[in-house]
Amino acid sequence: MTVGCVAGDEESYDVFADLLDPVIEMRHGGYKKTDKHKTNLDFTKIKGGKLDEKYVLSSRVRTGRSIRGFSLPPHCSRAERRGVEKAVVDALGKLDGDFKGKYYPLNKMTEAEQEQLIADHFLFDKPVSPLLTCAGMARDWPDARGIWHNDKKNFLVEQLIKGAGYEFMWNEHLGYVLTCPSNLGTGLRGGVHLKIPLMSKDEARLDDILKKLRLQKRGTGGVDTASVGGVYDISNADRLGFSEVEQVQGVIDGVQLLIEMEKRLEEGGTIDDLIPK
Repeated sequence: MTVGCVAGDEESYDVFADLLDPVIEMRHGGYKKTDKHKTNLDFTKIKGGKLDEKYVLSSRVRTGRSIRGFSLPPHCSRAERRGVEKAVVDALGKLDGDFKGKYYPLNKMTEAEQEQLIADHFLFDKPVSPLLTCAGMARDWPDARGIWHNDKKNFLVEQLIKGAGYEFMWNEHLGYVLTCPSNLGTGLRGGVHLKIPLMSKDEARLDDILKKLRLQKRGTGGVDTASVGGVYDISNADRLGFSEVEQVQGVIDGVQLLIEMEKRLEEGGTIDDLIPK
């Protein structure tokens, strides 16, 4: 599911369409240049979601947004990156009540604080992926990077937020425009840290099941990391062509099925009848 190219700005998806359109089509299950992305943010349409805490260690739903008028990370200057940071911090500083919080810049955090936030499933991962580093997205790290969360730590902002006088990069074909073609559309990744040590013993079968469920797995340390103790970060594989509700529901239903499979294996049974066709 890894995509080996990125966009430097919003216009790249038009200027380099001959390259990027086929990549988008392959990554997003045949999504054509003439297709239009759909969105649905009505959380009341979500069903279930109360997952067994013996297996689900943590969960989160994150999304990405790009502010129109700034270059995307592979091409932006240090000044632009700081401009994005200022726009985000200024906007979030106006929140009050339960959403009142604080911004924590990475360059003022200790290594231990960063590791703890990553372990808590709060902080975005460090730029260890070759795609991030080779594409220049880790330039000047950790300058102008940080995490914002409210005082109760139950409302987190990891990327960009709309501020006064700004708008997000969006169009009806690509949805929300982001750096990597894999994140176009909703930019949404609903993930859980799922403990399934028995399922993990047959990784090839697990990969096949996840593919059928339109899910993907990572190690809990993020992209390009391995599972430890049978714990995976399981999330939706789709971003484009499916709404936010559909993607989150797919994660809920898929994780519920994986838990059922793990319980069956714990009892010494077979899961053949549970595997999707």
